[in-house]
Amino acid sequence: QVQLVESGGGLVQAGDSLRLSCVFSERTFNYYYMGWFRQAPGKERESVGAIAQNGIQTSYADSVKGRFTISRDNALNTVYLQMNSLKPEDTAVYYCAAGLRSSRWPPPTRNDYDYWGQGTQVTVSS
Repeated sequence: QVQLVESGGGLVQAGDSLRLSCVFSERTFNYYYMGWFRQAPGKERESVGAIAQNGIQTSYADSVKGRFTISRDNALNTVYLQMNSLKPEDTAVYYCAAGLRSSRWPPPTRNDYDYWGQGTQVTVSS
């Protein structure tokens, strides 16, 4: 059974940077596209972005474009979310997710992901 474990969350100030990591438990990591999502209190879970299996294709939500970068290291079974110029509105629980069923890029919905991590809290103070 695939397991995803996120780490790297914390409390930072506006303008700071943070890097989240997500480790995939199986050797089949390179078959999966990976996504990052976030959920703020009282809000729906939303997509932050995604990265394809080849590590080249990426996609980002407009709200984070130019500030966040997703990368992956297939040798380490790990996907990263580099977050720069953080804002208080970036405060949320961040989740990584893995999928392989969607033939569309980027995967259009949360239902295109099969496995989810437990989440890591990111809090940005003003």
